[in-house]
Amino acid sequence: MIEFFVQGIQNGIQNMTWLEVVGVVFGITSVFFSIRKSIWVYPTGIISVVVYIYICYKYKLYADMGINTYYFVMSIYGWYVWSRRDPNDPAHHTPVTINSTRENIISILMTGLFWVAIVMVLSLTDSDVVYYDAFTSSVAMTGMYLMAKKKVENWIAWIITDLASVPLYIHKELAFTAFQYFVFLIMAVVGLIEWIKTYRREHNYELQ
Repeated sequence: MIEFFVQGIQNGIQNMTWLEVVGVVFGITSVFFSIRKSIWVYPTGIISVVVYIYICYKYKLYADMGINTYYFVMSIYGWYVWSRRDPNDPAHHTPVTINSTRENIISILMTGLFWVAIVMVLSLTDSDVVYYDAFTSSVAMTGMYLMAKKKVENWIAWIITDLASVPLYIHKELAFTAFQYFVFLIMAVVGLIEWIKTYRREHNYELQ
């Protein structure tokens, strides 16, 4: 197992391209802005996903290619939602909220449907990581949707995605991208903590 990771990282470093570096830099920058709840999460994220649409196609990660296309669409939607003012308080943007039990169930069912759909599509391709690729992609798709809605739970989805993505990209010899997802994992934990603090602060403010 250790040899697998070491060899994958070594091969990935040898095959690293400037395009992968650009995608990683903008990807990490996007997550940084997301933690800070800055709308710049979207323009920086769009640059990263456009780069990764090409990279995933090249390395036959078709589900991730599709999900980056989905990220692009959801980034436009999220940009709109985050820019929108609260109709009850025009001075404030859309607040951070937490899912209800019903919304959590819907999120889980959504992830399951994404997974089934992605597996069916990938089964028609030459992908060698059908179920694994489908898993990381389906959880990430739900995470992106929850982030666009400014839900705290989006960070839980990203933590799961990042944990699973590191070995996937090492397997594909994309060492710098694997490193990116390791950084994403750390940032997602920080993001979860920060958004919970923000929710509590905004919630307490509303109760006063």
